[in-house]
Amino acid sequence: MSYEIKNVWSVLLRLFHWSLVLSIVTLVVTGLYINTPWTNTTLEGSVSFPMATMRYIHFLAGYLFAAAVMVRLFLYIFGNRQERIFDILPVTPRNFKSLTTTLGYYSYLSDKHDERLGHNVLAGIVYIVTFVAALFQLSSGFYMLYPEAAFWQGLGGSIFGTQQEGRFLHHLLMWYFILFAFVHVYLVVWNDLKSPEGLVSSMFNGKKFKHKNV
Repeated sequence: MSYEIKNVWSVLLRLFHWSLVLSIVTLVVTGLYINTPWTNTTLEGSVSFPMATMRYIHFLAGYLFAAAVMVRLFLYIFGNRQERIFDILPVTPRNFKSLTTTLGYYSYLSDKHDERLGHNVLAGIVYIVTFVAALFQLSSGFYMLYPEAAFWQGLGGSIFGTQQEGRFLHHLLMWYFILFAFVHVYLVVWNDLKSPEGLVSSMFNGKKFKHKNV
């Protein structure tokens, strides 16, 4: 069976992806430490600054996370055909068929695979939900980071209520991103093993393999 190479993901999309990976891993590790330190913090401010260092790294990773989210928003609107939001919304017959086909494929009810250059619609919907979760995560994070800023306090107070409530949601959403990361890696590897598309390598070189008759 013959294949052809297709350019799918732009350099900007791939930079977004790996920036998001790096920032999420860093934010989770430092966030867990900030919540429950695993080193001796009684020396804080004397011979070492473990909590201050972790908070500083957390804030830097938060800005990288914010930049990645803004890049993805830009690509949802101005990216190539595979990167735009309308390619993954189940609002057309083609996309709705992609959703049902993918559900059957993932649940082992069908061997039919939806061969698309971009994301299948089920994955696309999950990514949109994750994007919205990222906006809430950023809002709650900046709400806690800038307690003296009128803008963030006004926005955070109207959305989350008190800072403690914002902190609780911030921590809760962290577990969503952890779960998302594990499921995402599993399904990407599973797809790469079942379908010779080069799904994993496409996030490095931007290319996928497609049947010539597709």
